[in-house]
Amino acid sequence: MQKIKKLGMLLDKTELGFENEGVFNPAVIADNNSIHLFYRAVRVGNYSSIGYCRLDTPDRVGKRHKKPILFPEHKYESQGIEDPRIAKVDDTYYMTYTAYDRINAAGAVATSRDLKKFEKRGVITPQLTYREYKHLVECSPGLNEKYFFHYKIFKEHGLGPEVAGKLKIWDKNLMFFPRRINGKFALLHRIHPGIQIVYFNSFEELTHEFWKDYFMNLEKHIVMDPMLYYESSHIGGGCPPIETEKGWLLIYHAAQDTPQGFKYHASAALLNLHNPQIEIARLKNPLISPTLKWEKEGIVNNIIFPSGAIVAEDHLYIYYGAADQRVGVATIKLNELLNQLKKD
Repeated sequence: MQKIKKLGMLLDKTELGFENEGVFNPAVIADNNSIHLFYRAVRVGNYSSIGYCRLDTPDRVGKRHKKPILFPEHKYESQGIEDPRIAKVDDTYYMTYTAYDRINAAGAVATSRDLKKFEKRGVITPQLTYREYKHLVECSPGLNEKYFFHYKIFKEHGLGPEVAGKLKIWDKNLMFFPRRINGKFALLHRIHPGIQIVYFNSFEELTHEFWKDYFMNLEKHIVMDPMLYYESSHIGGGCPPIETEKGWLLIYHAAQDTPQGFKYHASAALLNLHNPQIEIARLKNPLISPTLKWEKEGIVNNIIFPSGAIVAEDHLYIYYGAADQRVGVATIKLNELLNQLKKD
């Protein structure tokens, strides 16, 4: 059985105006002998921006900025910039995040060459209504019924025509692979309840017609669907994949239905290096679960939400949001985790 060690709370909210309600769900990247952490900062009213700090060691904060590094500027992100992930592909850093405008939650991207200045590239996920989505995915045989979950929920709630006309499918948890696969960008994303993959050469390819064809063949793009007891509600991407000799290591989140409500865990899977849609293994039990008071009690209780990871001196460090209010970090020997995956 793998032995994960929780190293404690890394970040908590402050009295600063942009992060006085919570700080959580961080992106992290180690580069040029520095560890950079970009976290979701929430101010009262649930407005989110991206804060930044540099770590002196994997579990100790060095310099923490007093202003956000990214903040809402456009209509599509008017309520907030949420849940960043970051990966370096070639010579460019790609930060993905959820752009929220009070109605829609869409996947957006910002790029940088130096981790200081970021250029927003806009929303790259499909802009389809749930009605359009339903008609398209009905062409895909054998899908988990939960792929129709949100459509049914919104239909049952009888949304008015104004909201229904504006509401697009929620596509979140975007994570780039840190290198091209077969010459193309590889991007994981989450349409409830599973994790899917999309390949492309440039953002310009991701047109309305591209996504329509994609969803008509959705079963061909699924990487993982929920199947274990602790994934009973849904799963979604966590940390950008890490390349190892044994495969792509994917740390993901799993939502479990319990009598007390959802409980979110972090878990791990191993994907084929050449074709990430081939799942080699996934853990039979969660890797990290909410057990400490500050993980179980917060804005949303019982949440472990992994969103960034690094490898340092043969250890894997996983950074996670706790109870939608704080940032925690846990560690495990990388080979120990890979060996456990092979056993499971």
